[in-house]
Amino acid sequence: MVRRIGCLLVLIGLATGTAQAEYRDRLVWIFGWNLRSDEHLQQIEPVLRTAAQHGYNGIVLSANLGRLCKQPPEYFQRLRKLAALCEQLHLEIIPAAYGVGYGGEYLAHDRNLAEGIPVRDATFVVHGREARHVPDPKVRIANGGFEEFKRNRMAEFRFHDEPGTISFPDTKVKHSGRASLRFENFRAHRAGNARVMQEISVRPYRCYRVSLWVKTENVQPANAFRILVLAGQRNLAPRSFRIPSTADWRKVTMVFNSLNFRSVRLYAGLWGGRSGRFWIDDWTIEEVGPINVLRRPGTPVIVTGEDGTIYVEGRDFKPLVDPRFNFYRIDRPAPTLKLTSGSRIREGQRLRVTWYHPMVVHDSQVTVCMAEPELYEILRHEVKLLNQHLQPRRVLLNMDEIRMGGTCAACANSNMAELLGRCITRQVQILRQVNPHMQVLIWSDMLDPNHNAHGDYYLVQGDFTGVWNHVPKDLVIAVWGGRPRPESLRFFADHGFATLVSCYYDAPNLEEVKGWLRATRNVRGVRGFMYTTWQRKYDLLAQFGDLIRSQR
Repeated sequence: MVRRIGCLLVLIGLATGTAQAEYRDRLVWIFGWNLRSDEHLQQIEPVLRTAAQHGYNGIVLSANLGRLCKQPPEYFQRLRKLAALCEQLHLEIIPAAYGVGYGGEYLAHDRNLAEGIPVRDATFVVHGREARHVPDPKVRIANGGFEEFKRNRMAEFRFHDEPGTISFPDTKVKHSGRASLRFENFRAHRAGNARVMQEISVRPYRCYRVSLWVKTENVQPANAFRILVLAGQRNLAPRSFRIPSTADWRKVTMVFNSLNFRSVRLYAGLWGGRSGRFWIDDWTIEEVGPINVLRRPGTPVIVTGEDGTIYVEGRDFKPLVDPRFNFYRIDRPAPTLKLTSGSRIREGQRLRVTWYHPMVVHDSQVTVCMAEPELYEILRHEVKLLNQHLQPRRVLLNMDEIRMGGTCAACANSNMAELLGRCITRQVQILRQVNPHMQVLIWSDMLDPNHNAHGDYYLVQGDFTGVWNHVPKDLVIAVWGGRPRPESLRFFADHGFATLVSCYYDAPNLEEVKGWLRATRNVRGVRGFMYTTWQRKYDLLAQFGDLIRSQR
């Protein structure tokens, strides 16, 4: 009778998601060390020892494991030492790699795999044996030097926040000319905003470079300065800049693509500012040529004459490449289109040129194209190396925050949910070609309609809604975020997925973790918890482990 009751309790626990089934995984996210120095290994070791002492049974290791063929021999020596330490401490290593949203691992193999946005039929004019891009001279920011104002109000701008209270012309502190625009008293705005905006006419599918000089003084929060380019409800340039709280004049530069829009709203300033002050000056915009031109099958260069003649690369013009290609250094001249000796293109001729360029999102993110076959050849090669060096039984796919897609010739007009689903499915298949029993974990956001699996997502042209119907059902979903997401846990449970709660996120205490624990009650398929830090803040690691262990 006692045995029957015990079996019944176990079955009830499995059905309702109580602790015995829930918390088999107690993991810690190891992030921010790339194993390129002995110091990194020395810094990781105390984290692992603390984890082992407080009930953790695995680590999820993010350490450039998706570009093993690019690593020096010393990297693998450190990786072996780390693996030996984990074995000693009974900690399973779960590699985290193979993301396309933050595509650095693939871009290390081929930078041209970056997702591209088209510039269509831009004007070039031939002089001698080359054709140069001719920008649209009409594009400009009126009063971009902030020289024209009346009392506290700047001429030509649609608005700047609270003239005379938050924003002021400043004739004493300026980068050039006779004035700049100063912002302070941010909290006088209910949201802490301190911004200026002007509406600019643009041509569709052109690449524009925006530059602005900024000076800061005790600005809080630090690194919060933004330039936004809005068209309708779309942000065409979701960029952030690492400008310290106090800094002398520095130039910030970015590019954006106008897509199908003919006007944009150009903003600069702070959102959610708390204190300090800053100045801006010498704001410019210009159409630019093929800076960082992408060269792969899905990003063709097309050159036509105004009479419709299609010219051929290699016959009429040499390959269009940017010898100074750099995702982050775009304040420089664009390359010219070089003509071949036997070209049919003539002196003075006007050409229409189409090419593709990448975009940086926030301060460093570059997405890769999910539709290029080369992506999966690189993955196949890297997975073999991963198995050779670690033989993992589980892997976490870093398939989070995929903020571009559907814009290059390889993926344009794709059903983005199906494309992402195919990409994830192919990744799983490639992993299981090496180890048929491989368990695959994946970040939740791109599969979650309550998070990022929807339309109108950053620069994506298309809709991720329904992607969960196009991926393997045996994925373990690492549900993440600061605040508890009970709706996400229920969503994945209802669709038959197991989940791993990935929480903490550098909070000052574990109150939100306790909220996550409450959110897991009566939810099927919750395998466990992961201590997840993006700032290498492991001071609450022991308390987190003890809290999770106490639920068993």
